[in-house]
Amino acid sequence: MKKILCFIAALSLLWSCSNDDSEDYQNLPIDYRVPSNFPPLAYDLSNNPLTEKGFELGKKLFYDGRLASDGIVSCGFCHIQQDAFTHHGHSVSHGVGDAIGTRNTPPIQNLAYQTAFMWDGATTHLDLQPIIPFTSPIEMNGNFTNAINMMKNDVGYQRLYKLAFADGQINSENMLKALGQFMVMATSSNSRFDKYRRNESGGDLSTDELDGYAIFNQKCASCHATDIFTDNSFRNNGLPINPAVNDIGRFRVTQLEQDRYKFKVPSLRNIEKTAPYMHDGRFYTLDAVLNHYSSGVANTQNLDASLNANGVLGIPLTVTEKTKLVAFLKTLTDNEFLTHPKLAEY
Repeated sequence: MKKILCFIAALSLLWSCSNDDSEDYQNLPIDYRVPSNFPPLAYDLSNNPLTEKGFELGKKLFYDGRLASDGIVSCGFCHIQQDAFTHHGHSVSHGVGDAIGTRNTPPIQNLAYQTAFMWDGATTHLDLQPIIPFTSPIEMNGNFTNAINMMKNDVGYQRLYKLAFADGQINSENMLKALGQFMVMATSSNSRFDKYRRNESGGDLSTDELDGYAIFNQKCASCHATDIFTDNSFRNNGLPINPAVNDIGRFRVTQLEQDRYKFKVPSLRNIEKTAPYMHDGRFYTLDAVLNHYSSGVANTQNLDASLNANGVLGIPLTVTEKTKLVAFLKTLTDNEFLTHPKLAEY
């Protein structure tokens, strides 16, 4: 007997579950459906079909600190669900041995609709993205050989790998595919704004919020495009350069001068919950972010042309416009995504 648990509009998740004990020995496919107000998926599901046990394995991996060299720092250590899978309150990431990074932890949401990952776009394949934090000496400092040996000696992992993948192999390829499935399923699509866009119950926006949406479309949407709220590009948004770090951004990947000081345009989904902001977490409030764009933009190398129009730096914003923009941005908070038990730590 099959029971369908469905919250497509909320999280774009569909799990098929059995009430029978035999469910533990099945691996049913997940019917993932793109929300009607979203652009098409960028992730190719045909190369890594979503399944219940693949997702379950990915979730177990995501929250398992044993993958790190200290046995503590899991993916979920820096990516906390209630904060849209960011490391809320930390300007930059913390890793094993209290090591401190140089960049703010980006959120994990709607990544299946994006085409490049990390602040500098160091990878363009979602399944490969976890390699970067996993092997980073200042993040998880993980080792594939050690992790695989640990999992091969763990009964829970033995069972899940056997169920999740046809070959049943405990190896790095299947490990990364399972993590990819978990990240695909981390879809946020049930904010009040989404309900407004889909003409659903609960989608009422106030006058200030609607005004803020209009201002946003006029002054912000060229970069924070579509209902994913990013155009997947890399831009210099005029942050004064911190000489102590001198983070060169996208240049580190491409070695092209035109990419120096450019960083990925982040999605604004759940932005109310993902402070601090910017690649180095320098701003702790949305008001501070808007103040930067209206009066704090620095004319640094490769400054985006949209922030230097006719010799005027930044984006002109009145106090009233800022207030209405913040009101609109808060409509992007998806509380079901932030609390749903399917994505939560065990």
